[in-house]
Amino acid sequence: MVRFSDRANSIRPTGVRRMFDMAGDDSIQFGLGEPDFQPPPVAIEAFSRAMDEGKNKYTTTAGLPSLRGKIAEMWHHLDPSLDEENVCITMSGTNGLLDIFLALVQPGDNVMLPEPYFPLYPPDVVICGGEPNLYPCTFENGFVPTIEDLESRVDENTVAILYNFPSNPTGGNVTETQRDQLVDFAIRHDLWLITDEVYDRIVYDTPHVSFLGAGYDKVIMVQSFSKTFAMTGWRIGYLLSPDDDAMAQLTKMQYYVTACSNDAMQHAVLEALESAPNYPEEMCEEFKARRDLICQRLNAIPGVSCHVPTGAFYVFPKVDVPGMNSEEIAMALLEGGVLCSPGTAFGEMGEGHLRFAYTIGREDIDRGMDRVETVLRELRGD
Repeated sequence: MVRFSDRANSIRPTGVRRMFDMAGDDSIQFGLGEPDFQPPPVAIEAFSRAMDEGKNKYTTTAGLPSLRGKIAEMWHHLDPSLDEENVCITMSGTNGLLDIFLALVQPGDNVMLPEPYFPLYPPDVVICGGEPNLYPCTFENGFVPTIEDLESRVDENTVAILYNFPSNPTGGNVTETQRDQLVDFAIRHDLWLITDEVYDRIVYDTPHVSFLGAGYDKVIMVQSFSKTFAMTGWRIGYLLSPDDDAMAQLTKMQYYVTACSNDAMQHAVLEALESAPNYPEEMCEEFKARRDLICQRLNAIPGVSCHVPTGAFYVFPKVDVPGMNSEEIAMALLEGGVLCSPGTAFGEMGEGHLRFAYTIGREDIDRGMDRVETVLRELRGD
């Protein structure tokens, strides 16, 4: 019988990409979360040099030992016991997420996921035979879940909870006190704690608060070099866990997903970590200036209320236009020459919100906000 699987039929294309495909050439781009920087020059040079030197072969499934050792060392301030065996190099953070769910989820299991969410979370759980168990991260609570909401949703089939701070799409973040409460919840219910920290070095005002080294070893961290070193097209990231059994299972899954990561690229990333370690902070300074600008502009528009995020490079404002939902507002803005994402691209709880990625220059942000203000005032009749 010629057919497609229920799995494939149940998953819809992401709304973020759909809006991107509809945008005209003259649209101001707030849609995709892609830094408008290049990787560090030393990394690009190292990539080319590695290929010239013949580093174009298969590597071990877990990746280049020297790179894994360097990554483990970067986290010694939180867990000095980590070494290269606690790291597996992946073809991006999204590859790593699939490895995790393949290793943890059986049919009938559920995984607690934040809503609004990064669009790959629920489909990945479904692909692996599980059920997404969504918990709310509300505007009113700074996009951080409450323990009461978590307790009302966990059940005997829950095997893991995923936290994403700094958050895509909200820019929300946690304090140490909030982090500790969320860790205690996972401990209390004997859950794997999956922590997506791909924006860990794009933080403002306060240091990054990690879920690693917070008193629980059943932690699996998802990481990527896409955002912090502007390597989105390179597709390279890693998984890290202090749990040896978890790493063995994750590495095994990695073999069956992509076998191994890119040889020359791993040498280039190692060069970036060793020779340009402060590159993420240099980008972050510019992102902070953009954050301040876009928040000031949005909060000056009638009907718009925007938190000032403390991490990542997104704002997720509430936008009130009577009689219109977030997708209709996003479409009106697209017709007005501004590409952003409707909040519902990140789950039903995103209704009433829009996501703007401030990954363009300040001059373009200003021009884009001029267009946003014009369209929203017209829609509201202000």
